[in-house]
Amino acid sequence: MATQWNDSQPIYWQLKERTIAMILDGTLAEGDALPSVRTVASDFQLNPITVSKSYQALVDDHLVEKRRGLGMFVREGARHKLTESERQKFLTEEWPAMVTRIQQLGLDINKLLNSMKEQEGNS
Repeated sequence: MATQWNDSQPIYWQLKERTIAMILDGTLAEGDALPSVRTVASDFQLNPITVSKSYQALVDDHLVEKRRGLGMFVREGARHKLTESERQKFLTEEWPAMVTRIQQLGLDINKLLNSMKEQEGNS
């Protein structure tokens, strides 16, 4: 995880989003333990309450479970749940904004898609 925080969102929320990204990209697999609150607080020079608040938000979203005396673990099905919710968010929020921006710039969506396909072919 990067250690730079931006001022646009609370740090606990940014930490939550970074943990979600780690689940989505497979860095944290289902059943994996999250680093301890103390470890994260120490590594990133955060207040342990901030880390706890972030982890609690993940528990509230049913992505992480507390195991008494053992720590926090990524729940079974968390990645699938996140993938579905992130896809929905993309389709309802991010994609319409991108389409609007593409239109504002007078770009052709088909040319953009073809350009991406060509780039993927060169990779």
